[in-house]
Amino acid sequence: MKIYLVGGAVRDSLLNLPVKDKDWVIVGGSKKILLEKNFQQVGKDFPVFLHPETHEEYALARKERKSGTGYTGFETDYSSNVTLEEDLIRRDLTINAIAQDEHGNYIDPFQGKKDIKCGLIRHISESFTEDPLRILRTARFAATLVHLGFTIAKETMSLMCILVKKKELLYLTSHRIWNETEKAFKTLNPHVYFQVLYTCKALQLFFPEMYPLYEKRIFFNIDFLKKILNKNFILMGLAKISLVNKDVDIRFSYLCQFLSINQIHSYSSETFFNECSAYIINNLCKRFNIPSYIRDLAVLNAGFCFFLSTVYYQSSKNIIKLFLKIDAWRKPERVKKLQLLSNFNFLNQSKSSYFLEKCFSVVQNISITLILKKGFKGYQIKDELMRLRIKKLELWRLKNIGFFVEM
Repeated sequence: MKIYLVGGAVRDSLLNLPVKDKDWVIVGGSKKILLEKNFQQVGKDFPVFLHPETHEEYALARKERKSGTGYTGFETDYSSNVTLEEDLIRRDLTINAIAQDEHGNYIDPFQGKKDIKCGLIRHISESFTEDPLRILRTARFAATLVHLGFTIAKETMSLMCILVKKKELLYLTSHRIWNETEKAFKTLNPHVYFQVLYTCKALQLFFPEMYPLYEKRIFFNIDFLKKILNKNFILMGLAKISLVNKDVDIRFSYLCQFLSINQIHSYSSETFFNECSAYIINNLCKRFNIPSYIRDLAVLNAGFCFFLSTVYYQSSKNIIKLFLKIDAWRKPERVKKLQLLSNFNFLNQSKSSYFLEKCFSVVQNISITLILKKGFKGYQIKDELMRLRIKKLELWRLKNIGFFVEM
């Protein structure tokens, strides 16, 4: 029985990147041997085991044969006579198919080390097209490694286009799509992920809401939007905001503001919260079962897109209403996040940095105790608190900005 370090740990070590998790493959082993050594099996039918001390994953070498559709339609053989090369060839990319033995020697049958040196993301074999998830994984690796000069090999991109045409992408679950997309949002350059999906024509299948933006199938009556709104503007904006913030909810919310662009005709000086925009984003999040903390910020940012772009000129009453709508007193971090998103708001030409945060700091600590001492009860407390907050904000704006907006 021989044990080899494989996959991401070997790749990242060669790239001088931090090694997060170590995965091992066992050649010539069996379920019986591993259980006798106190390994813990993960699942009933899958040959992956946890080491009794390190809890790292050890998998029996296996080979696969396509037998159905989608990413689950495979027959698996993990008998003890499966070779290391047979295990490595079933993997997606050459850079992920390098093994290392106990003495530090590399086993690299598909020239993954050469591709690392050349900065190429390249498929191993034609069986690449058997698993539709590989489109998302390849796009994610492109986003992960682009800062190191990596690009997708032309022949690999051609196979990705073929995989799209086979329509097997339709068999991917929303969970698997979001799982890869969330990982992409955590990379240094998440915009590359969406660019790759667009290039291989997968974007319209995974995220149909985004596709019209790339194809310029939206028509604007506002002159400055005609000039700026294109895929390069959108993706470069995502790249810029990713430089200053690494949070998935911020990056996702930035991108989502463009998905409700068709609602721009309904914006006006009277717009407070655009329910149609919020509805579009909420439906997208439901489809992928996106975590609530990400969904909530994206919905609020989309709904308040116009308001946030003109917040400097909004009434103090409406600004206080905004704080109430976003539950700012219980979740003050939302103010900071919406302020950042406001600075990257495509409608915002004034770029009034930190104004929203400053407004909140002014009204954040008005004491309810004093209101109670004055004898206010029930709804009177809420009304008086609202009045005091508006008054305090108005006075601050008049003193520090030189004007105020009538309620």
